[in-house]
Amino acid sequence: MSHPHTGGSVRLSRFASVATAVAALAALTGLTGATAAAQEAAAVNYVALGDSYSSGVGAGNYEGGDCKRSTRAYPQLWRSANAPSSFDFTACSGARTHDVINNQLGPLDAATTLVSISVGGNDAGFADAMSTCVLQGESACLARVEEARAYISQTLPGRLDAAYDAIRAQAPNAHVVVLGYPRMYELNGSCWFGISERSRAAINAAADDLHNVTSKRAADHGFTYGDVRGAFTGHEICSGDEWLHSTTWPISDSYHPTAEGQSGGYYPVMESLA
Repeated sequence: MSHPHTGGSVRLSRFASVATAVAALAALTGLTGATAAAQEAAAVNYVALGDSYSSGVGAGNYEGGDCKRSTRAYPQLWRSANAPSSFDFTACSGARTHDVINNQLGPLDAATTLVSISVGGNDAGFADAMSTCVLQGESACLARVEEARAYISQTLPGRLDAAYDAIRAQAPNAHVVVLGYPRMYELNGSCWFGISERSRAAINAAADDLHNVTSKRAADHGFTYGDVRGAFTGHEICSGDEWLHSTTWPISDSYHPTAEGQSGGYYPVMESLA
């Protein structure tokens, strides 16, 4: 009577051993699959598009060429911190929306997972407006800024739509981060010279218009918008702790973020959204 019982125990033990081995193999396979999935999820293919605020004009340490791409620009800082699988940096000084469409989208494809862009300021004639304000006095400044604000409200939305549509068409799977622009001036700040307070307030109002239009167009395309105005608060021109150049040499650096503006203003916003 004892032998059948013993044989049953052996068979049960063997069954348990096989079951354990199968379970262990399944667990190992699942772990390997999970690891592969995690590695695939971690693979980031990043393309940085845009104008001088994205290329890093004003931050120095440029790589060469007319686009003035800086190693201190926020896309390079994000790359250094996150080590994406691939990185293409096509942002260029002076770029408008049509320049992005025509000259910067080459690296985008279905494998692109992350895109960043700032664009629109040049379309609105920001550089010309600042030049007018500095050289021609308050009346000319206010008139030129009003012209820019009219463009921002009436024409820029369609220009942004065209650029955003082109990005989505070529990078259908990408997470797109659209970054805005800071206000230029701290009002009633520490500047004793330069343009008038009314001119400074008008320029800030134009920056707010850019924010309103760009954030709305980005949201309507399903893109993520990064408002950098808060990050630059207390660091505008006339603040005493400036992350933006005033009129400076080289002249092209004027009214652009310094290296601190890229690392302390733009980069943390990009990091939080990417």
